[in-house]
Amino acid sequence: MVTPHSLRLVVIAPDLSASDAADEAGLALIERSRQLRIGLLENGYNIVAVLPVDTFLRERLAQLQPDMIIVDAESEARDALEHVVMATRDERRPIVLFTNDDDTRHVRDAVAAGVCAYIVAGLEPTRIRPILDVAMARFEHEQGLRRELADARSELNDRKVIDRAKGMLMQRQGLSEQAAYEKLRKAAMDKGLRLAEVAQRMLDVADLLG
Repeated sequence: MVTPHSLRLVVIAPDLSASDAADEAGLALIERSRQLRIGLLENGYNIVAVLPVDTFLRERLAQLQPDMIIVDAESEARDALEHVVMATRDERRPIVLFTNDDDTRHVRDAVAAGVCAYIVAGLEPTRIRPILDVAMARFEHEQGLRRELADARSELNDRKVIDRAKGMLMQRQGLSEQAAYEKLRKAAMDKGLRLAEVAQRMLDVADLLG
């Protein structure tokens, strides 16, 4: 597992311009965002970039290759999450959202979309590391389940291909099921290929020749 000292974070935050400091609410937003970044740094995390939500987010994340994405959403948390989830759709990464938006009606959808932690008003420095540790552990667990599911599907497809190739040999060469399997296995060993690869090549040639 990646340690906090080597964990590379990208913070997705609103662009708080100087005009936001003109009123008390704007000042509070700026201070809250600053405290979040200070808390991350004090806990030993490496912030490699602070990015706005814009049309270039996907390309910037692909270039930076962060280990985790922190979403600092002052308001409109759902809109920010939708952009981040879309930007990481092809290359999933753990996402943690910190927000003051107490409208949690869309939390279920956010978690289903890949958000590992959804933290409302949780900026105490002592809470940051446990939150990120749990988020990373949850992400790694889910990725493991995804790999297991992909492996199971691949194995099932391999079995179907091998069974089709065995059936073809049995029909065309009058072989028993065991003899057809042994013929496929010997061809795989001779060519240094997986059994399913040999079976698929055999089926492809048979389709080509009719």
